[in-house]
Amino acid sequence: MARKKKTMDGNNAAAYVSYAFTEVAGIYPITPSSPMADYVDQWSAQGQKNIFGTTVKVAEMQSEAGASGTVHGSLAAGALTTTYTASQGLLLMIPNMYKIAGELLPAVFHVSARSLAFHALSIFGDHSDVYACRQTGYAMLCSNNPQQCMDLGAVAHLAAIK
Repeated sequence: MARKKKTMDGNNAAAYVSYAFTEVAGIYPITPSSPMADYVDQWSAQGQKNIFGTTVKVAEMQSEAGASGTVHGSLAAGALTTTYTASQGLLLMIPNMYKIAGELLPAVFHVSARSLAFHALSIFGDHSDVYACRQTGYAMLCSNNPQQCMDLGAVAHLAAIK
């Protein structure tokens, strides 16, 4: 089988692999994770199929809390569901993350890790947003380049399915 090479950033890599394993995506685009939700929304609108032969159902909400609530409800209904977020958006998802983890529902959250804005907006790429969620009960996989984003994205989705 011939290998096909593509140049992409981490957001594109994460969206690419997550689209394949997702039935429902609850989204609220927030920088710097917006491209992931945007790619998934575009592919869904174009009718692109996932590995199950269906088009991903995308629900764009009006807040991160709404997106995580959508994810929770979709998971409870039995759909393979994911979302994409970063920084303050991730913090707004924490209450639903506790519920999802406590109910052992197989969610995958793709996070573009970013510094939290404490006293002024910050664009630095630390992981304070992710570290704020360690106590929720989620397993966390971290990558530092686009290839790892794609590889570990597949691992995350397959582990959730298992």
